[in-house]
Amino acid sequence: MRVMRGTRRRALPLTIAAGVAALALVVAGCGDDNDNDSGGSASDAATGKVAVLLPDSKSSVRWETVDRPFLKAAFDAAGIESEIQNAEGDKSAQQQQAEQAITNGAKVLLLVNLDSGSGAAIAANAKSQGVKVIDYDRLTLKGDSDYYVSFDNEEVGRLQGQGLVDCLEGASGTPAVAVLNGSPTDNNATLFKQGYDSVINAKFESGDWTEVADQSVPDWDNQQALTIFEQMLQKASNRIDGVLAANDGLGNAAISALKQRKLKQIPVTGQDATLQGIQNIVNGDQCMTVYKAIKQEADAAAALAIALAKGEEPTGVTGSVNNENRDVPSVLLKPVAVTKENIKEYIGEPDFPKLEEICAGRLAAKCEAAGLS
Repeated sequence: MRVMRGTRRRALPLTIAAGVAALALVVAGCGDDNDNDSGGSASDAATGKVAVLLPDSKSSVRWETVDRPFLKAAFDAAGIESEIQNAEGDKSAQQQQAEQAITNGAKVLLLVNLDSGSGAAIAANAKSQGVKVIDYDRLTLKGDSDYYVSFDNEEVGRLQGQGLVDCLEGASGTPAVAVLNGSPTDNNATLFKQGYDSVINAKFESGDWTEVADQSVPDWDNQQALTIFEQMLQKASNRIDGVLAANDGLGNAAISALKQRKLKQIPVTGQDATLQGIQNIVNGDQCMTVYKAIKQEADAAAALAIALAKGEEPTGVTGSVNNENRDVPSVLLKPVAVTKENIKEYIGEPDFPKLEEICAGRLAAKCEAAGLS
């Protein structure tokens, strides 16, 4: 994989943010908004429609609670007609949604694939009909997508691996570590694993840590993750000292299993900076997560889609990623590690949990102790 990276704003890239701003110029006087899941201008026949194809609401809460509203708001603000659909984990349904969107006049598909095979089929069908495809968040391997907008996903994994190293620093003896990977059909999960394996494998090989288990969780299913981790605990006679969990949902599954067995808190990683993940960090159940500024990702993808829908040449696309078929022009954003020590730096970001939500109820005292209230 060849990646070109930008520089950070705070910990996020100024160059990409500037490109997003340049792409996201709102055209005034576009006519009346269409209230049917769009803010489109019926009077502008030259402007195409954009269809967003989300994967599910189970692998992460982000798709419906964060991505959908940010994407819709961006399209509405630009006067671009849009439709947003969710396949709920059904590959055939997603392909049908793509075909129907094209029939309904979509000129751009913003695709979060369920796997590369079905994603490539969607992209090939779109290309045959002159429709542009933007891979959103997940790269479609061996496909014909025109652009890719995501985060540096190997860096996400490296942050998780280094996070667990930091959290286990000073542990007595040889820590026994379990690894809960994401879905084997999600290329992002593969990239996350490449990232954290580049850090933690050295610990296993040196004998500093013992690897007690390493298993993928189909479809990022949290209930399956709970069962898998319970089996890991059983096999290890409850002796697991740290967990590399590929996202906050899998991390919470491990935390739930530990609590059910009344075992002590141990370092657990995560990703996505969900409310649940941040609360687990405040409570001491999780040692870190990875914050990906989803609003920046959504704005970048929407800006790119808007330019394509208007027949304009996109600007601000400064990266490239090889999808095993071709180099795909890409916008890649930088993730950041979040621990109890730096949560307050991100309070107030539009896609970060709100302070009053984090510190609700029983966590109020712990938030105060952590200097968050």
